[in-house]
Amino acid sequence: MRNVLAHAGKSGRRVVSAFIATAFAQETPQAASTQWRAVADQIRPKVPKLAAIMDDAEPDVLAYMTFPREHRAKLHSTNPIERLNGEIKRRTEVVGIFPNDDAILRLVGALLLEQNDEWAVQRARYMTLETISQMSDDPLISLPAVAR
Repeated sequence: MRNVLAHAGKSGRRVVSAFIATAFAQETPQAASTQWRAVADQIRPKVPKLAAIMDDAEPDVLAYMTFPREHRAKLHSTNPIERLNGEIKRRTEVVGIFPNDDAILRLVGALLLEQNDEWAVQRARYMTLETISQMSDDPLISLPAVAR
């Protein structure tokens, strides 16, 4: 979004932001894609470079729409990932110099496992196994979260 708004100019940022928000408000991936293209076409005469960026970015920007509806609000924000990256950076800076690549992998792997455990037991879970299993044809991933 920041990349797009940088090309909109100061006076047009609010309008462009509102136009783009209409694509994110759509119910289905197809409707979002149609709206995204309509916005790009509306912007094209005045800011062709911005429209070209939107054309190139469409699959990446709207990728989250392929996930179940329950996940979309969580995927729309990068805050959890940014926080996790910050924690990894903080912990690796404490160590300073690692003796080898395996040491880095062990530390980062342990941090990722710890974060996964925290997310799994949170009261308001980030994503539940039940909703994730709906997205996969793999029988192991499609197993129920709790043994019956």
